[in-house]
Amino acid sequence: MNQQSPNHRPDFANATRGLRHVFVNRLAVQASIGIHPHERDAKQTIWLTIDAGVIEEASLAPESPDSPETIADVVCYEDICKTVSALATQEHIDLVETLAERIADRLMQDTRIMQIRVQIEKPEAIAEAASVGIAISRLHG
Repeated sequence: MNQQSPNHRPDFANATRGLRHVFVNRLAVQASIGIHPHERDAKQTIWLTIDAGVIEEASLAPESPDSPETIADVVCYEDICKTVSALATQEHIDLVETLAERIADRLMQDTRIMQIRVQIEKPEAIAEAASVGIAISRLHG
């Protein structure tokens, strides 16, 4: 049986594989999501957690102070936030699974992202639970 805590998240950083771990933790978004009538009538808070294993290209490891990294060289967590927020708010979505797949598919279009984990939580869905939701993981290739 899996003994990991429910809050366990992967650490995709791996020097041997040349990966950085870029993450967004519990981005709060107001979304129209769910199959129940009350979920169609009013937006609800969802939490989006993204973990990405991002390739560290040789060009990203400057050999001198004359060649520093720039924001254009890295996978930017601010851009990830904007992308996932837009996907979550553009239309009503019946299932959190559908949204998770859309997010993973869109973010994996960046060829620097080698693996991704998308977790979506609904903190208000079940009164007795801190949150409920799903998580998916995807790998390139």
